[in-house]
Amino acid sequence: MTGCGCEDGPSPPERTEPTEPPAPPRLTSAPRVLDLAEGTPEESVRLDEARPVAGAPVFAPPAQGRRCPADMVDVAGQFCIDRYEVSLVDAAQGRRLSPHYPPVRGRIQQLYESWQQRQARATTELGRLLAIPAPPRFQLEEPFVPRAVSERGAIPNGYLSRDTAERACQSAGKRLCRRDEWVRACRGDQDMKFPYGPSYRAGVCNVHRDAHPAALLHGSASINHLDPRLPLVQAHDGPLLRPTGATPGCASRWGEDAIFDMVGNLDEWIDDESGVFLGGFYSRANREGCDASISSHAPSYLDYSLGTRCCRDPGLP
Repeated sequence: MTGCGCEDGPSPPERTEPTEPPAPPRLTSAPRVLDLAEGTPEESVRLDEARPVAGAPVFAPPAQGRRCPADMVDVAGQFCIDRYEVSLVDAAQGRRLSPHYPPVRGRIQQLYESWQQRQARATTELGRLLAIPAPPRFQLEEPFVPRAVSERGAIPNGYLSRDTAERACQSAGKRLCRRDEWVRACRGDQDMKFPYGPSYRAGVCNVHRDAHPAALLHGSASINHLDPRLPLVQAHDGPLLRPTGATPGCASRWGEDAIFDMVGNLDEWIDDESGVFLGGFYSRANREGCDASISSHAPSYLDYSLGTRCCRDPGLP
């Protein structure tokens, strides 16, 4: 397969389900911008918050008797699931793919050029000042196939359709998770509604944030959901989208291991041909925990808040 502009068809309609957020907080400093130019070291695509949190536990599978790859968590010996939301690399050379664009070559070019032109016409100060992130040159010039990786401290890739998410998992020798697998993994070995316990606790997972990136950039939460700058937006309390593992309390425990950010950060596509994503994203007013589900969009739908994580059967080579 080669990257092309035909994988997901025309630009999808904007998502309509988010609840209108409170008035945007006043920004006191310019947001940081990630430099994703060609040749930029991978470390530069990680925000400061990607550094390990002092005193935070670092989970890893036991070395002996391992049934799952090191980047996955063993769920009761039944299946393996990615420890973190996926970030993407190109399958051939392992080069990092931009988290600001759909991983489809033709779409990247179209969106990059379009938003460079639209920036000067933005209706908010932030929309006029925040630079359009440049994708790596190879994504504009070369065919590529996205491959999912699960690693701590990465900016997870949104802008995924279900089909693209499935291909990225397959390129890694994995697959999309079934709904029952995803929910079981999220609930942990104590079978709780939230990764951390039976009841909602504000701030433990990156969900139900006070701000919405489209409202800050464009004055409305309901428009421009393919703007490549949305993952860069910060509120008064820091980045809205966080690096993987940067919310250490949001961990679904399985024995001595744990799965991070199954609630919040990004919504996650699952293996459902009708189009279903689970878990909620950072700006949704969601208190449903592991039961949070959206099924109102076709599998071809994509926007800034839609990512995934992968599963596989245990013991496979």
